[in-house]
Amino acid sequence: MAGGKQSARQKMINLMYLVFIAMIAMTMSKEVLSAFGLMNAKFGTANELAAATNNGILEQLKGKAEEKPQEFAVVASKAQQISKVSDDFYKFIEGVKQEDIITKGGYERDEKGVLPYESMDKGDKLNELWFTGDRLTKRGDEIVARIEKYKTDIKEIVGDDVKWTKVIESFDDRFDLSDVKDNDGVNKKWLDYHFQGFPAIASYTKLTAMQNDVKATETNMYNGFLGNLVTEAVSLKNYKAIILADKSAFFAGEKFQGRVVLGKYANVTPTKLMVQGQEIDLANAIDSTGAATLDFNVGNVGEHDVKGNFTFLEDGKPLDIPIVGNYVVVPRPNSATISADKMNVVYRGVPNPMTISFAGVPDNKVSASATGLRKGSKVGQYIMTPGSGREVTINVTATLDDGSKAPDKKTFRIKDIPAPFGEILGQQGSTKKLPRKNVSVATVKAVLNDFDFELPLRVTGFKFKVPGQPSITVAGNKLNGAAKGALSKARRGATVQIFDIKSKSSGPKIKPAAPIIIQLAD
Repeated sequence: MAGGKQSARQKMINLMYLVFIAMIAMTMSKEVLSAFGLMNAKFGTANELAAATNNGILEQLKGKAEEKPQEFAVVASKAQQISKVSDDFYKFIEGVKQEDIITKGGYERDEKGVLPYESMDKGDKLNELWFTGDRLTKRGDEIVARIEKYKTDIKEIVGDDVKWTKVIESFDDRFDLSDVKDNDGVNKKWLDYHFQGFPAIASYTKLTAMQNDVKATETNMYNGFLGNLVTEAVSLKNYKAIILADKSAFFAGEKFQGRVVLGKYANVTPTKLMVQGQEIDLANAIDSTGAATLDFNVGNVGEHDVKGNFTFLEDGKPLDIPIVGNYVVVPRPNSATISADKMNVVYRGVPNPMTISFAGVPDNKVSASATGLRKGSKVGQYIMTPGSGREVTINVTATLDDGSKAPDKKTFRIKDIPAPFGEILGQQGSTKKLPRKNVSVATVKAVLNDFDFELPLRVTGFKFKVPGQPSITVAGNKLNGAAKGALSKARRGATVQIFDIKSKSSGPKIKPAAPIIIQLAD
């Protein structure tokens, strides 16, 4: 076990190992079994929190890779690979817990999803599944091989760069599968020493602890890529104070609300705190996490600095850490921002995407209403599908932090879908000369030129006119027999017309398309 100051997590794991050993020499009580169950639940909660933290760090790495690709692009890619490998291994362990312990052991969760801790006092099923005599079964070998593969995959991703030495050393310690010497001085295989002969709940908890090691590995490596190696013992001189505002901007007349915390260990209590030239009462300002709560009136509209000092004791001497931050005060909003994503009007019968927001107010405190308006899946996204009438008014209400309402509205014109243009062989209107044969087999289309919405049209019929002959009504989008017969009788250079072109869409009714005038080339 590594020397130096131990984290709370390591102390908990060490305590679990001591309980494991004690269980061998005592009759298992329900209280002890329940204790393991509670310990497993705590590990599970810790894993969920670690997963959320790791996702946040990954997002930081992505952002830094975009801002400084030369510095962070490679490590951000490595972090994504580590996330994938770790997630696969985490799910494998979860599968082992469910299949090898719960299913094979015949245990069932209650209606709240809680395992029967007090009944999981036997390890016979797992012993049979993983061990045979003094050797491992095929399943036991598979478990060890999967752990080794995880170690190999992680090391290949990190590479041989010396700056990651400490990260790899910490990783090797967490997943050390070396033989272990028991109390009798006998060397035992790692899987044998940690799992053979233990109650099912103890083995289940041990696997949950291994999942916690996976999450801790991700945290350690991601922080290493960011340049914040969490396993290094560092001086307070390497910390910096960070101002965490409750929001990025404040309205004029509001109070600034936020916290000042240290960059790494927020539970270090200062001996003195100065902000904006005034000493803060530590008894009321420092919370249980060690964060200092700030509460003062903000200035006028514009950007303002927050300055001060954190004072700590290190090696018996006061150590000042400067506080440097800023905040922005914006005017209290009195109007909403409402814009159609495509144009300044909305079209009848089609879904018009819109963005509706209110300056300085989060999306969950903004409501918008109008006939045909519905909320989209993204922040600020709405869909307007207008019906009858020539105008539609959108009413927007924002709920401010003090509970007051700020209303606004905007009116949009409703327009019908414009009439399409008839098209044949890629040409519209009065076409250039076209061969008679090409016209006879061509497809007549209806096209919405310069229309910003995807609205495919299907031609259902049209009329065909050859000079000196009666008009022919055609169903579908190609010349029928009668139309082809009339076309064959037309003189060379004659002008034929395709008009009254009717079409359908998946939504609104479409006006007849503009006619096509064709001069026959032969």
